[in-house]
Amino acid sequence: MVGYGRQLTALAIALSGLAGFVDALGFITLGGVFVSFMSGNSTRMSVGLADGAWGQAALTAGIIGLFLVGVVLGGVVAQLSDRSRRARKTAVLAAVSALLLLGALAHTAGWTSVAVVAMTLAMGAENSVFQRDGEVSVALTYMTGALVKIGQRLAAALFGGPRWSWLPYLGLWLGLVTGAVGGALAHRAFGLHALWVATAVAVALTVAVRHLPYRP
Repeated sequence: MVGYGRQLTALAIALSGLAGFVDALGFITLGGVFVSFMSGNSTRMSVGLADGAWGQAALTAGIIGLFLVGVVLGGVVAQLSDRSRRARKTAVLAAVSALLLLGALAHTAGWTSVAVVAMTLAMGAENSVFQRDGEVSVALTYMTGALVKIGQRLAAALFGGPRWSWLPYLGLWLGLVTGAVGGALAHRAFGLHALWVATAVAVALTVAVRHLPYRP
């Protein structure tokens, strides 16, 4: 989060909220498998292999593979777009929006498995929104790194470092948690049709990135 202004920090927090929302929908739909948190899925896959739960291991391994494909897709979209940071962010977010729309349409048509595939691809692609020199600079779909940063920045503050530098990382974590709560409540009310809400949010963020003035 170092070097990003308020508007980009707000965008990162909003995208973490979107990731939490979609991950909650996927978690409930798949009975405890994540569509954005691959560390948890890697542990579930490993436990499934150790226990001989081949179905669980295969499902989780498939989701991990789809997420990786989504990351590649997001990276390709970023590379093919204009060189400006604004254009790259817009292009990647447009791809995320399109995938979520595909998921919403698929579920409406009764193809829930296709919806899960689209959700997972979207979450992988979302990680390419924030890049520096071709590397992810802000993790949007997993928060272990953010929690570590909070602890490190708090420790530094105790010894005279910047007093509030941990706040953006707390914002990322709270964004994901808040989004996940919203996703769980939306699933309770609408089932996986709540993907339409996620799609609308993604489209709104795409438009905002394209038109709002911010320092790239």
